[in-house]
Amino acid sequence: MDSAPTMSERIVQRLKSWEGLLLLILIVVIFSNALFATGYTGPQNQINLWWISIEKAIVVLAMAFVIINGEIDLSVASVMGLSAVVVAILWEQGVGIEIGILVALLVGLGIGLFNGFWVAVVGMPSLVVTLAGLIGIRGLAFMLIEGRSIGNQATAFPTWFEDMGQQPVSELIGVFDNIPLVDRMPFAIFVYIGLLILAGVVLGRSGFGRRTYVIGSNKDVAQYSGVDVRRHKFAIMTISAVTAALAGVLLASHLGAVRGSTAFGWELDIITIVLLGGVSIFGGSGTMLGVFLSTLLVLNIRNGLGLNNVPGHTQTGVVGLLLILSVLLPNMIESYQGWARRRSLARAARAARAGPDPAGGAD
Repeated sequence: MDSAPTMSERIVQRLKSWEGLLLLILIVVIFSNALFATGYTGPQNQINLWWISIEKAIVVLAMAFVIINGEIDLSVASVMGLSAVVVAILWEQGVGIEIGILVALLVGLGIGLFNGFWVAVVGMPSLVVTLAGLIGIRGLAFMLIEGRSIGNQATAFPTWFEDMGQQPVSELIGVFDNIPLVDRMPFAIFVYIGLLILAGVVLGRSGFGRRTYVIGSNKDVAQYSGVDVRRHKFAIMTISAVTAALAGVLLASHLGAVRGSTAFGWELDIITIVLLGGVSIFGGSGTMLGVFLSTLLVLNIRNGLGLNNVPGHTQTGVVGLLLILSVLLPNMIESYQGWARRRSLARAARAARAGPDPAGGAD
């Protein structure tokens, strides 16, 4: 009987995986930024690296479940924008900010139920459903706010709400005062850390996570195995929208002002990060570790480009290139591995047909 792999063998195996490749690339990017991007290694920049895009990173966690499950959600950025607009509009109308947050989350829940119904119950492709949502939900946000900006001067949000997104958590609740770096982190980073741990445990250690993989690999096999595919897809589409709504509320707090274009185009970065993390666009594979490493990679690339005064549209082009590579590279690697296996089998077959070497017999 083969013995279980040792710790060193498991580490070597992990380094040979997609996550190992991401780690290597991340180290190269960090080293390059440290050499060529002025101010990159400063403690405050390391906090800002996360602070600027933390809401995006939160939505990435839910999107990983969606894509592993064999679906896609193109409407997440629009849901973020609409939830932020809902909070702002209700505040402008004199409704308490706490009620506005609750309504925004309920709006996200409603959108998730709507998407889930058409995808899981009716059976429409999630690409079509959420593409329509991307356009319609964004249009609704623009209709509600009518090109204005809410959150400045006379319509400023409550101080505690803005502080939640703009002040370190040590100043909000008086904790982590004496812990370097940690005392400068905003509230949203702690939300992300909590959700990252939860997502990692659920995806890798629970029945829900196993069903997510099985359905993404082959939903028909999952159905025949007794898995309630409809219920599971319904739940995941709903979780995706609610997570996006929560991120939208945090984004409104972070920005302190909301427009109809809030979070516009963010779905590109979100999907890129998930696919770059090793999650197959066809579903059924991927890990939360890979998604976390790809999040770090994209944030560091954007941060380094920003410090070198690279324009935002060029940064978006780089992210688009990463999206293409994240789809092509895994398929190219899989094709090469398949070719290598076939070649090895062909060699073995030829050797078997040739028979033993006469010169290698017994004396």
